[in-house]
Amino acid sequence: MMPISSGLSTAKGLPLQFSVNIRLCSLFLELKIKRTGEWIKASGKKWICLVLLPAIFQYINFMSITDKQYDEIIASCKEIFLKKTKDYGTAWRVLRTISIVDQIFIKAQRIRTIQQKGEQKVADGIAAEFKGIINYAVIGLIQLELPEDAPEEMEVAVVSKMFDKNVQTAKDLMNDKNHDYGEAWRSMSQESFVDLILMKLQRIRQILNNEGKTIMSEGIDANYVDIINYAVFALILM
Repeated sequence: MMPISSGLSTAKGLPLQFSVNIRLCSLFLELKIKRTGEWIKASGKKWICLVLLPAIFQYINFMSITDKQYDEIIASCKEIFLKKTKDYGTAWRVLRTISIVDQIFIKAQRIRTIQQKGEQKVADGIAAEFKGIINYAVIGLIQLELPEDAPEEMEVAVVSKMFDKNVQTAKDLMNDKNHDYGEAWRSMSQESFVDLILMKLQRIRQILNNEGKTIMSEGIDANYVDIINYAVFALILM
């Protein structure tokens, strides 16, 4: 059975990768936890699980920590998004997909350059760039969703609801993948997240070159969703 990591993250004091993989455990154990019972059926024998149950409860608690961290980062991004909407209106409505991709590229490339050089001369930090990446990816999703004849100027309340809807899609995907992969992203580097974001941008460019058509790959929207989650992961681990 895969060991449970006892190490701590230097950034948040959390387990490096608390990979209690229930699917792997099921290869060895058939768990049947009863409300009334403290018994677990394992290989035809009943026994009180004094080791596995605390691990499962700790795993569930760890997942709730991720939910909280995710929501806090998204709330910060949304605050910036809505404040800029009040200041500038929805001027971003004029942006086509390639323009949104270029804006995300500029931010991701700046992060990569700072990582490689180890210094920066412009005040905006890496965290601000990741938040900008999230907000532009949300803009990309909203633009894909709106019909061609939608007005360029939109009410703040409408934009807020669309922001929430698209971010929830990204969060739902994150939770599904965390279930399957055991939060493996917590062991990844910031450099990896930036490279993955740049890769997703290249994929969107290729899809655009193919007139928006794919044979077996995910569409533009799925790549935007992945970009949101990669940026959130990077911010959680900072």
